[in-house]
Amino acid sequence: MKFNVSSAKLFQQLQAVSRVVATKSSLQILESVLFDLQGNTLTLTASDGETTIRTSIEVENAEGEGKVAFGAKLLFDTMKEFPEQPLTFHIDDYTYSLQITSVNGNYSFVGANGNEYPEMPAMEDGAHHISMNASILLNAINKTIFCTADDELRPVMNGINFDLAADHITLVATDAHRLVRYSNYSVNAAEPINFILPKKPANVLRAVLAKEQDDVEITFGEKNAMFEFGRTLILCRQIEGRYPNYNGVIPQNNNNSAIIERQTLLNACKRVAVFANNGTALLKLALTENKLNISAQDIDFSTSAEETIACSYTGNPLNIGFKAPFLIELLGYIDSDDVELRLADAARAGLILPTANEENEDLLMLLMPMLLND
Repeated sequence: MKFNVSSAKLFQQLQAVSRVVATKSSLQILESVLFDLQGNTLTLTASDGETTIRTSIEVENAEGEGKVAFGAKLLFDTMKEFPEQPLTFHIDDYTYSLQITSVNGNYSFVGANGNEYPEMPAMEDGAHHISMNASILLNAINKTIFCTADDELRPVMNGINFDLAADHITLVATDAHRLVRYSNYSVNAAEPINFILPKKPANVLRAVLAKEQDDVEITFGEKNAMFEFGRTLILCRQIEGRYPNYNGVIPQNNNNSAIIERQTLLNACKRVAVFANNGTALLKLALTENKLNISAQDIDFSTSAEETIACSYTGNPLNIGFKAPFLIELLGYIDSDDVELRLADAARAGLILPTANEENEDLLMLLMPMLLND
């Protein structure tokens, strides 16, 4: 086989597929990228056994056809050093050796028989289908993935729950300390159904969707989910199990409400958090009429800090504690100028809401409090 290809275009495709390559696998060929040349179309496939990504690129002056697998790390490290230029790939059909010819040099290494590469799993009969714009899916994943857990005992919490309804789609993620619920009312499904997308393929989607403008076709059955857009296909195994009843843990009677300028609150929390105890990272919020006092201290090192900022507060005077990194991260994923804190008391979960959602969107964040000693 032989073909010519742009170094920049090939590297861009390698960047996408290399995100799922298995670094250490019992099946050694999964540490490779599969090249499949048919006519002037070169298809690249990578898999870790759970997630598979396939994309294609047009090449020039193609001769022959077939499948060959090349070590992903060596290929990727070689390609990333090339400036934009035409490259010639010459692959021996019998020894699977590869020679790359550039403007100034030659590079050779050996691949493996591509027919030994595992086939992509087929979607089950009766699979469900939904379509949404790439920007909507990307925004939904960005707003939720940071709240997924790393919990071996509760694997369902290690992914994003896609909850589809007739008039909207809801994505939910939680690690038991924080919860994010994102809904979009411009997307709907034929019937109510849900699936759990693992964190790794969600991160892959997050990376490759950033350059997409078209719709994403989502197909999912009982075991697998498939995302198709442009010339790219991602297929992954879902997380099996029932997702927790997230609506049941969202408090409905948090009657103490504070509306605060988001950036002011975020910056104050970042400054005061520097003085929090390294072990607890506790931030104390004291709310009174039109005033929020944020404080932290580390008794071991005799350090403390506090700031008072203006807010619009309705409710009883209230002291509550939150883990600083969690509160800061949640505030960073809200886009509106102002946020609303809805609180009940020092022992119950607080809600953080944007005062203005984007069109067709609804975002809710929940944060569990920390025990205060005073």
